[in-house]
Amino acid sequence: MTTYEVIKNELLSTPKRWLVTGVAGFIGSNLLEELLRLDQQVVGLDNFSTGKQENLSDVQALVGERRWQRFHLIKGDIRHLSTCHAACKGVDVVLHQAALGSVPRSIEDPLGCNDSNVNGNLNMLKAACDTQVKRMVYASSSSVYGDHPGLPKVEVTCGRPLSPYAVSKMVNELYAHVFSQLYSLETIGLRYFNVFGPRQDPDGAYAAVIPHWISALRSGKTVYINGTGETSRDFCYIENVVQINLLAAMTKEPEAVNQVYNVALSKRTTLKELYYLLQKNMLPYCDHPIESHPVYRGFRPGDVLHSQADISKAKQLLGYTPTHSVEMGLEAAMGWYMKKSP
Repeated sequence: MTTYEVIKNELLSTPKRWLVTGVAGFIGSNLLEELLRLDQQVVGLDNFSTGKQENLSDVQALVGERRWQRFHLIKGDIRHLSTCHAACKGVDVVLHQAALGSVPRSIEDPLGCNDSNVNGNLNMLKAACDTQVKRMVYASSSSVYGDHPGLPKVEVTCGRPLSPYAVSKMVNELYAHVFSQLYSLETIGLRYFNVFGPRQDPDGAYAAVIPHWISALRSGKTVYINGTGETSRDFCYIENVVQINLLAAMTKEPEAVNQVYNVALSKRTTLKELYYLLQKNMLPYCDHPIESHPVYRGFRPGDVLHSQADISKAKQLLGYTPTHSVEMGLEAAMGWYMKKSP
């Protein structure tokens, strides 16, 4: 039996009360779904600036009405400390996912990025302390590695951040460390690499590359690849991310707490490889082969050339064992992407 299976059995026998911030977003709604399937009590907090009601409706349909009754939604903003206090009251564990994502968005609006990601995160840390929450697991990002060229990325070695978004996530980690040292709040940061899966937004200027390309391919639009196509990313399916959140929330190993961990597969996929993987996985859903080719253009400011995680720390201290490769994840998620792509 894996560590994750042990933890799920423990949760089924001894339920907890959870707070998931950003609960109507991509990752937050997937966390909500798994927690409700495990018969947990869940408070969700979201201001719906990027989250969607349809994500919550999707979870409701999947888990059924009995389990849905265990969920309480607070429509509010992490930028307001009083809202964070109300959301944290009586909670055992916080899974803090709320943030303004996207490197390009942060470059266009650095003040908004700082307000949500830094001030909002600080409010959550303060509220968790004030309400005697035991542990806060928070979303960090691979962007904190910045301009450091080393591969694979190891948690102890970061470079200089390349965007306001990266700065905000680095500051979050610093604040979490300070709160763990000064106020005895247990914190665990998860440096997400390129997460994908169901309920990932296919629309808008800041859509992630996988849903954005699927939408473009389906509608016959041009797919643009920034750079030569050899830029690589460590794509990670959402079920792996849900797993490590629960592992981090439930670990009883003292050395595993007050740490940051990479969340990925430790494998690189180039953008060119990804493009043809998407074409291949879309074939069963199309009436005819997709014969388009990508158009290459200039490299995007704030991005890094290559990204690959060393996940040995998460394996050793948390028992993290990714269950889905990129290929398995695309196969599992493609039906949802095709249904939701415009």
